[in-house]
Amino acid sequence: MFLRRIAPAAVLIAVVSACGSQPAAQPETQAAAQTAPQATPAPSGQAAISVTDPWVKGTESGMTAAFGTLVNNGDTEVTVLSATSPLSPDVELHEVVDSGGKMVMRPKEGGFTIPAHGTHQLEPGGDHIMLMGVTTPVKPGDQISFTLTFKDGGTLEFTAIGKEFAGGKENYQPGMDHGADGGHGGDHGASGETGKDHG
Repeated sequence: MFLRRIAPAAVLIAVVSACGSQPAAQPETQAAAQTAPQATPAPSGQAAISVTDPWVKGTESGMTAAFGTLVNNGDTEVTVLSATSPLSPDVELHEVVDSGGKMVMRPKEGGFTIPAHGTHQLEPGGDHIMLMGVTTPVKPGDQISFTLTFKDGGTLEFTAIGKEFAGGKENYQPGMDHGADGGHGGDHGASGETGKDHG
């Protein structure tokens, strides 16, 4: 008789214990629900691309350029179509080419394509990000933010560091001859340095 009376009480204790343990599991469930959106894949451009050693040539005003290495860790090529920066209202992707024996720079048609598991150099004398109409001086150590937009619609933000650089006597100044390519194909060099831009 005594044993039969204890058994229901033991069952009741077990049920109460089980009910009491349910609320303790809820915070874990809520935490999992809250962190789930963070696992959403980013656009392929942002997920695959990084920029190493980005820098901007120091200037007082006028024109300057940004350089660095675009790195693609993805399995497919990625194309950068445009760039923006609060430093300039007019940012273009540029290349330097030989035109009749003269090195000139012009907008890069189709943008910068970075091969899968490869890199694309942005350097003086080659492809670069051109900033025009700069009114804020760029000093060594200044941090300048950029946003790249990819062909697939993804974007990537990065910060470049201001740096003094006099290689190739390059000197970006406003009002210089940009060539006959619709105002975009010139060398952006200082007076007397035509054809020497970027080295």
